[in-house]
Amino acid sequence: MKKSKVITIAIVVLAVIFLMMGPYFLLEEGELAVVTRFGKIITTENEAGLKFKMPVIDQVMKYTKKIQSWDGDAQRLPTEENQFILVDVTARWKITDSKLFYESVGSTPQAHSRLDDIINSSVRKVVARNSLRESVRTSNIINEIERKDVYRTEPTSEEEEEGKIAETSTFTKTVFPEIQKGRTELSDEMLAEAKENTGAYGIILIDIIVRQIKYSPDLTVSVYNRMIKERNQIAQAFRSQGEGEKAKWMGKMERELLIIQSDAERQAKETKAKADAIALDIRNKAYSKDAEFAEFWIALTQYEKILPKMRKVLTTDFEFFNYLYKRGGK
Repeated sequence: MKKSKVITIAIVVLAVIFLMMGPYFLLEEGELAVVTRFGKIITTENEAGLKFKMPVIDQVMKYTKKIQSWDGDAQRLPTEENQFILVDVTARWKITDSKLFYESVGSTPQAHSRLDDIINSSVRKVVARNSLRESVRTSNIINEIERKDVYRTEPTSEEEEEGKIAETSTFTKTVFPEIQKGRTELSDEMLAEAKENTGAYGIILIDIIVRQIKYSPDLTVSVYNRMIKERNQIAQAFRSQGEGEKAKWMGKMERELLIIQSDAERQAKETKAKADAIALDIRNKAYSKDAEFAEFWIALTQYEKILPKMRKVLTTDFEFFNYLYKRGGK
């Protein structure tokens, strides 16, 4: 009896010790587990629950089933035209094969390191074989936008009815080169390129998204210079149009001024002629009443005008001096 009790106690003690050594582990929802013994994979667990393992000698590596994000650093990459841009991408991935993931990668930080190489390489290849516009734009809608600031020289029908002229100039509409792919399709190409190399690690890439594209500093200067040149061309066109409008209005003003001046001179001459005729008629009527006094008055008027400027007199026998040097006039 005592022997059986000892055996029972021994079994209980061993069981307690076994349980204390941790023969079980808990696998939560959204987790994967790989059980290894002396570095060799014994089993993999994909379902949540309480799982068995050999204490001490078995090791458990847990991974998440959830979708994980990858964020790389912005890369300075050349395009097909050898123009450098800064490309910043992000990606989403998840573990699909825990056994293969453990054998080829081992840990999540190592997986991020592998993804750095794979994704950066695919981004570099795709950007390098496509033009700058394919990376920057996603559609050709820029050529479909109807701009409100369209420049024109021909007046509208309303302006024609009101006798107005067009207030702006006509410029040749800028048509941007059509894109064949665009940024979205380039992202799909990057994903396809990267997927060829991630399958060997038990990883699946869900998507790669180009988060931001910026011009590199040297290209930024070139872009700004081109923008300045285009703005200067538009400004010069406005100045040329302004000079043309100025010349047109100045010519119109000069023509109208000449017409007004001619009409004013004509009216002035007509008025003066009428006034002279009236004055002559009044003078003749006045002179006809007393011819002698009229002759005397005319002589005095002439003396007033001429004598202040006269510097030398050779004789006074002229009739002009009758009222100046002779008593009684004539």
